[in-house]
Amino acid sequence: MKLLILGGTAWLGGEIARSAVDSGHEVTCVARGTAIPAGAHLVIADRDDDDALHEVARSHWDAVIDVARQPGHVRRAVRDLAASADRYIFVSTGNVYASQAQVGADEDAQRLAPLASDSYDDPEDYGAAKVAGEQAVLEGFGPERSMIARSGLIGGPGDTSGRTTYWPWRFAHPSNPEGWVLAPDTAELPTAVIDVRDLAAWLIRAAESGTTGVFNAMGHALPLPEHLEVARTVAGTPGRIVAVPQQWLVDNGVNEWAGPRSLPLWLIDRDWYGFNARSAERALAAGLQLRPLAETLADSLEWRQAQLSGTTFTAGLSDDDERELLARVKTA
Repeated sequence: MKLLILGGTAWLGGEIARSAVDSGHEVTCVARGTAIPAGAHLVIADRDDDDALHEVARSHWDAVIDVARQPGHVRRAVRDLAASADRYIFVSTGNVYASQAQVGADEDAQRLAPLASDSYDDPEDYGAAKVAGEQAVLEGFGPERSMIARSGLIGGPGDTSGRTTYWPWRFAHPSNPEGWVLAPDTAELPTAVIDVRDLAAWLIRAAESGTTGVFNAMGHALPLPEHLEVARTVAGTPGRIVAVPQQWLVDNGVNEWAGPRSLPLWLIDRDWYGFNARSAERALAAGLQLRPLAETLADSLEWRQAQLSGTTFTAGLSDDDERELLARVKTA
C-alpha cells in the first residue's frame, strides 16, 4: 500500500511509520522534523502553511493516517486529500467526550462541541479541537471512507512524559533505603494504558483491511493498586507501597496525573473515572490486540533505564521530594 503519514517524527507518528515500513508498505511522512524511521520517505512541510500538502496531494494514496491536534491542520488536509486518498484514518482521543464520569461508556456517548477556530493554545481546548478534527474527516471523507480512533492514555517505550514509566522506575530505583514507595490510597481508581506499539500496529492493519467506523482504542481497565503491583513485579523489587489518604497528598502539595511533583495516573475526581474505563469492545472486535500490561511496563522500564543521565521526565516525584514526603508520613 501507499501510505501517507501526516507526522512521523514524534512518538506515536514515528511508531506508526515504523510499523508501516515493517509491514512492507510504501510510506511517506509529511513533517517539519527529519527524524523519520529508516525506509520511509520524508516530505518536509509546515502544516501551518495553507499549501503544505500541495506536493503530496498530486499523488494517489491508499490511506492517510493523521495524528494532528490543530483543527486547521485536519481541515486543510481533508480539503486537499479528499480527491487523492482512498481513506482517512484520524487518531483522536477519549478527551472528546462531554463527560468522563460513566464507567464503561462506549463510542455513542455525547461529545464536546467542536472547536470553531483552526488553532488553540489552551490545553483545556484539546478535546474540543479533536472533535473538530473528527468532524472535518467525517464530513470530507464520509463514514464509508474514514476511521476515527479515540485513543486513551498511550504508554510504552518512548514515553518521555513519565506517566507510564514512573511507577516501574520508582520501584526499581527507590528513593530511600527502606524501599518504600509513596502512592495514593485509592482502591477503585481505574487505570488503562494502550501500548504505543499496539495502537500503531492496529492502525496499519486497519488501513490494510479498509476498516471504517469510530472506535475507543484503549487498554484494559485495572484499579490503580493492581497497576502498582504489576509495576512492582516487573521491577523485581519487594518495595513496600505506602498508601496515604488523597487529601493528605493534596495538603502536602502533591499533584495529580502528571507533571512536576506528581503521582502519575492519580485522579481524585470520580467524575473522571470513566476516562480510563471506557468500553473498547468495538476496537477489540475490529482487530485491536493488546499485550499484557506487564510487558508494556517492563519494556518501558528497560527503555527509561537506557536513557542518558540527565534526561528529564515531566511526571512523578523526585527522590528528594519522595523522601521528604515519606519522612512526614512517618511523623504524622
